Amino acid sequence: MCGRYYRRSDKQRIAEAYRLGEIPFDLVLPDWDFNIAPTTFQPVIRSDKENGKRELVLMRWGLVPFFTKQLSDVKGISTINAKAENVPTSPTWRTPFKKRRCLVPADGFYEWKRLDEKTKQPYAFSMKDDAPFAFAGLWDAWKAPDGSWLQSFSIITTDANELMAPVHARMPVILHPTDYDRWLDRDSERAPVDLLRPFEAEFMVPRLATRGWEMSGTTGWRC
Repeated sequence: MCGRYYRRSDKQRIAEAYRLGEIPFDLVLPDWDFNIAPTTFQPVIRSDKENGKRELVLMRWGLVPFFTKQLSDVKGISTINAKAENVPTSPTWRTPFKKRRCLVPADGFYEWKRLDEKTKQPYAFSMKDDAPFAFAGLWDAWKAPDGSWLQSFSIITTDANELMAPVHARMPVILHPTDYDRWLDRDSERAPVDLLRPFEAEFMVPRLATRGWEMSGTTGWRC
């Protein structure tokens, strides 16, 4: 699973890296976050329903399906990740997979290797060229009993590549920039199942990560 990731890119770098148009002035986004956790609100990129352009919005990490009756029905962090094998058929994922796919901007993610029964070693995985990248995500919109709307997302996972396998059996689906348009396309008749594959290990690098105090004054992970 992918339970923590990090982002160093501010709004301007995200706009340039993911070829965005105008970013909403009132969208408040920290310049960096080294310990992004489930249930926090994070930037995601989707296709605008009216004009098809890429838009940046904030959503809660941990997808709340549209058919949910109350928020407490979504247990813990069970929907922060969606298994690639399940998204075409699962009631939770199949509708978002058809029409509500998104990009989740990141600069790296963490995974923990079990050393013994009591010890886990955290690793940070990023691109070799240190460039920002995008997880394949799904999003949904849930209407609360009071009439308000909550938009939320999940990160899709797949089998680990040879770089990840010694640490964990699964990894997040990372998309190539050339596949962004196809992933975001709302009008395609067939969902791009072929993109749900392990990213090439030769483009990635692992680093040991240690817990420390970041510039924000909050405990995070540093690689």
